[in-house]
Amino acid sequence: MSIFLYILGNNIIPVFIIIGLGFLLSKIFDLNIFTLSKLNFYLFVPGFIFFNLYTANLSLDILKILFLAVTYMIANDLLARIISKIRKYDVGMTNAFKNSIMFNNAGNIGVSLITLVFSNAPYVIGGKTPYLNQALTAQVIILTFINITMNTIGFYNAGKAKKNIKDSIYQILTMPSIYAILLALLLKYFNIDIITTPLWPTLQYIKDGLVPMALLTLGVQLSKTEFDFGNIDVNIAVFTRIIIGPILALLCIYLFDFSGVVAQTVLISYSVPTAVNTALIAVECDNYQNFASQEVMISTILSAITLTSAIYLAGILFPI
Repeated sequence: MSIFLYILGNNIIPVFIIIGLGFLLSKIFDLNIFTLSKLNFYLFVPGFIFFNLYTANLSLDILKILFLAVTYMIANDLLARIISKIRKYDVGMTNAFKNSIMFNNAGNIGVSLITLVFSNAPYVIGGKTPYLNQALTAQVIILTFINITMNTIGFYNAGKAKKNIKDSIYQILTMPSIYAILLALLLKYFNIDIITTPLWPTLQYIKDGLVPMALLTLGVQLSKTEFDFGNIDVNIAVFTRIIIGPILALLCIYLFDFSGVVAQTVLISYSVPTAVNTALIAVECDNYQNFASQEVMISTILSAITLTSAIYLAGILFPI
């Protein structure tokens, strides 16, 4: 119980305090969620991805993580189709349900949690955090994959009747994260050192700003969502995301034979609630936006309990 409470107090509560501050500030000042979302999408997320990919030691494990992410998404897509057929959802609701369980909050909460978990005991040795870079590299791969697919497949799902192939390609090409990935890989391949340039401190500031900015943005989004714990479709989606989701992740971890830091990171990352941007996508495409916002809100609230359990189990199942 003491370990459980330690995880809750040092990893979960700090995250939700910052979310709460964003919630409170938005209630007082009516902050603009679309402005904050653009800052995350076009500055902090691509900056974070670039910094961590550029400094990462790329290996075959990186490719395995990517394959795991693809497998996990396919499994969730199939699961969503089965549940939607049983519940007799129409096309719009089926795709809203898909988005709610396929795209988890790897950025706002995932990065924050991984940073906190591997910066606290028992992962601190001699005042240093030797596992943090490895964990963040794994998280960046997951975040990048979700970022790309959410802004392509996610938009296609939400606006299936309105979006053509040309619009989908345009959406992909407007995503700065894609160019951040390509640029980081090219610089690494040609062994171009930018660490000694004035650009590097700027990138460090942007990278360090992602966690608080993302959590504050999440709080602002939640402040604009109404509570309704009685919606059965929302509750099914929440249960699938934060209970079935980690179980599927665990199966994928064993399937791809991960262990230690990477296994812990994957399990924690896929235990987080639904991505806030699924609600923004639903609003933009006018596709069951109330369902999407409710699912994000409730899964985020309940994840305070389930995430604590996931972090605890990750340390037990995959010791370092």
